[in-house]
Amino acid sequence: MTSETSRGIVRSSELTRFRLAPNPGPMSLAGTNSYLIGAPGAAGAVAVDPGPLDERHLHALAGEGRIGLILITHRHADHTAAAARFAELTGAPVRAADPAHCHGAPPLQDGETLQAAGVEIRVMATPGHTSDSVCFHLPQDGPHGSVLTGDTVLGTGTTVLDYPDGTLADYLGSLDRLERLGPATVLPAHGPVLPALDEVVRAYRDHRLGRLEQVRAALRAIGAGAGASSQTDVGAVTDAVYADVDPAVRRAAELSVAAQLDYLRGQGR
Repeated sequence: MTSETSRGIVRSSELTRFRLAPNPGPMSLAGTNSYLIGAPGAAGAVAVDPGPLDERHLHALAGEGRIGLILITHRHADHTAAAARFAELTGAPVRAADPAHCHGAPPLQDGETLQAAGVEIRVMATPGHTSDSVCFHLPQDGPHGSVLTGDTVLGTGTTVLDYPDGTLADYLGSLDRLERLGPATVLPAHGPVLPALDEVVRAYRDHRLGRLEQVRAALRAIGAGAGASSQTDVGAVTDAVYADVDPAVRRAAELSVAAQLDYLRGQGR
C-alpha cells in the first residue's frame, strides 16, 4: 500500500498510515516513521511516535483528523522529542512504558488492551533495544494482523542494544515473544514495512547468534575470557567483529559488543 496524501501521509496497512519524519541519520536511517492508527470511518486516530520536534511534521500528522491518543514505543529522542508539543497541539494524552514520557495519562502496562479509533491495540513489553521498549499488536489489521515494532525490529538492518539499559538476554526473549505472533505485517519505526514478522524475527535471531560466535572467536584471539568487560576488551572485540563499521556508528557497535559480553558472562562461556 503506497498511496500518499498531500501531507506526506502514506498508507502502510488496512488500519495504519505513517509519515516519515525529517530526521535522517546513521541511527535513524531515512528518518522516524510516525504512525496513525484508525479504522476506516473512525472519527479519530491514535498517533505512535510523533518523532523529532518539527512543527511541519506535527501539523501534517494533526491535519489527518482528531488525534485522541499518543503512544510511544520507547524513550529515545527521535521518538519522543515532540511528544509534549504534540500533546499540546492535539489535546491528546501521551502514554509510554516509562512514566517520564507520559503526559496526562498513566504508563502502559504489558498485556494491556486499548480500544481506540475503532481499533484493538495490544501492548507488548519487548525490552532489549531499551528496557522500556514496547510493541503494539493490531490483531485485526489484515489477515495476519500487524505489529508496530518501534526499534525492536527494523525495516532494514539490525537493532542496536542500548547497553546497559538494553540487554541481549531481554532482546532474545522479546524476539521469542514476537515470533509467536506468526506472519504479522511488520510496521517498524525505521525503514520499510515488511511482511511475515516470524520470518524476520528468525533472521534477527540467527544474526545475533552468529555475532555471538564471532565475539567468542575474537575473545579467544585476543586472549580474553568470556568474562571480559574492560573498555579495552570491548574495543578489541569491536575491531575484530565490526572491522568495516562506519565510524558514525562505531559507538553503537561497541554497545552491541558490550551487551554480548554481558550475555556471555551470564551464560558462563
